[in-house]
Amino acid sequence: MSATRIAVIGSGPRGMMVLERLAARLAEHPGPLDVRLFLVDAVEPGAGQVYRTDQPDWFLMNTVAGQCSAYSGEPDGGPARAGAGPSFGQWWEEAAGDYPGPDSYAPRAQYGRYLRSVLTEVGRTLPPGVTLRSIRERAEEVVRADGRYRIALSGGERLDVDRVVMTTGHSRNRLTGREGELAAHARRHPRLRYIQGESAADMPLHEIAPGSAVGVIGLGLSFYDVMAALTVGRGGRFTPGEGGALVYHPSGDEPVIVAGSRSGMPLPARGHNQKPPRYSYRPVLFTPARVRSHQPRGPLDFKSHVFPWLLAEIELVHCATALRRTLGPEAAEHFGEQVELAASQGVPPVAAIARRLGLKDLPPIDIDALARPFAHRTFAGPEDFERALREEIGQDLAHAAEGNVDSPLKAALDVMRDTRWVIRELVDFAGLTGRSQQEDFLGWYVPRASFLAAGPPRERLQQVLALLDRGLLRIVGPRTRFDADPAEGRYLVSSPQVPGSAVPVTTLVDARIPDPDLRRDVSPLTARLRESGAWTTYVNRSGGAGYDTGGVAVTRSPFHPVDRDGGVDEGMYVLGIPTEHTRWFMQVGSSRPGMWSDFVHDADAIAAHALRALGRAEASWTPTPELVGPGVESAAERSPERRAG
Repeated sequence: MSATRIAVIGSGPRGMMVLERLAARLAEHPGPLDVRLFLVDAVEPGAGQVYRTDQPDWFLMNTVAGQCSAYSGEPDGGPARAGAGPSFGQWWEEAAGDYPGPDSYAPRAQYGRYLRSVLTEVGRTLPPGVTLRSIRERAEEVVRADGRYRIALSGGERLDVDRVVMTTGHSRNRLTGREGELAAHARRHPRLRYIQGESAADMPLHEIAPGSAVGVIGLGLSFYDVMAALTVGRGGRFTPGEGGALVYHPSGDEPVIVAGSRSGMPLPARGHNQKPPRYSYRPVLFTPARVRSHQPRGPLDFKSHVFPWLLAEIELVHCATALRRTLGPEAAEHFGEQVELAASQGVPPVAAIARRLGLKDLPPIDIDALARPFAHRTFAGPEDFERALREEIGQDLAHAAEGNVDSPLKAALDVMRDTRWVIRELVDFAGLTGRSQQEDFLGWYVPRASFLAAGPPRERLQQVLALLDRGLLRIVGPRTRFDADPAEGRYLVSSPQVPGSAVPVTTLVDARIPDPDLRRDVSPLTARLRESGAWTTYVNRSGGAGYDTGGVAVTRSPFHPVDRDGGVDEGMYVLGIPTEHTRWFMQVGSSRPGMWSDFVHDADAIAAHALRALGRAEASWTPTPELVGPGVESAAERSPERRAG
């Protein structure tokens, strides 16, 4: 093999960004090239599984179209190519006549078509001496031998490469614990069915009988996908009603959805977007430098060292937005100055400062109360709970309609999204003690942040109300139980806080995305890497007993896997969801147009390292140290344009 050969396995957004950065760096290389690039995906090269283009249009993204890009740079007047191409919104507006605007929520299939166009343009504009081959097959094994990698493909081909980038996406886990028991119950009773959690587009939801009762575990983003598939996907339709409400017109083919979760509340809506595509929130209080100034060394405790500063930042935006609305922008600016001055002494009393400056009747942010609105309530029965649920949804829709800049609540909760880079800086690679990572961060904060900061479009909550009106959706209550009923050969869905809430169902759908866990992943490729010892789990040994996170153990950027003997495989890179819990929030699927978020930085660091093998003119072409190796650039030191994606 005289050519340099690099394979990317998995072509969802992460894999596509690595490919884009490889092509962009190759285009800048000063010497002659002989490079072979391979993009391997079992579902659809370019779009991957989640964004495959043959899925129905009722599966929506939860980021507005204008804020997504799969290019690392904006258009520059030349042809679309690696490093300079249109955002998703720009592409959609030009490619189709149905573009609803930058603040709309696109079908995931449409984003998949955009990703396919990126693949086409990147391949078409590769420099001389570089080829790209897309392979629609499953990678079943990757074995290292003689310094190279042999990839066994499902069609029988053996692909030999110098470097391999693993961006394999969501896992499918072996069922254990409660899920394993519920699945086993269905195997014992032929009329029952248990559908394991994965992308709703890949679930056999069409096999659920019309008129039957189907239990749905979870009320998060995947719940809305399941809800859409079992209603609009069955031929029903929503139309505008009075006062901005929606009315559902059933087809008659729908089942009855019986759903629940710990909170008993469907995921709240995102605030109407009022932020431009290049918007970048710059935190005032919650920065890595400020947190570390009070705890300079050693692993952090999330609840003691990190969360107080994050909550202060959330409260700062909450109060400043309310002050701007009631007393004007000058009052809000003066408030910000007073808070920042007080922060030199420690976490400032943000709400107290706001009250002192004239802000009245604004209750402080309570993350627990917002994420678990029914936690301490007992209801007289299902009707009583539904009244409370409708009231909660109505209040949320009112906040969302005000927008993510003008609503004090929605603006404040957006801070949890806008400061994810700060949290990653502090918690990745055992930045927390093992106990705090497991209990405080993953066990307490992450579920609440996922509930409060990752919501769907407002339309989805309006659809929930319309389906409640039709009796085709029932949300049973908080702390929902999904139990096997062996005596009757069925499942029971109930809430201990709602007497009389138990509903028998014959199908259970787990509408939760599986938690990435190398130990339980049943993918043949992942299983072989695990069994060979090439991939191991990351164990957080900071601050006491070790906590096995289940994420793939990797080095810092550019993310080489660490084998069972502690060796580092410098020709392989593992990026994205398989490394979740080693790093945090690896589900990101795009970057902001023209802004280098961690999403782009990670891909570029891998591309730079993978192309070192070219050798020629190496001294003038080596990437900057902050993008490669253990000295990965501190997010706090980036320019504002490259900070918030």
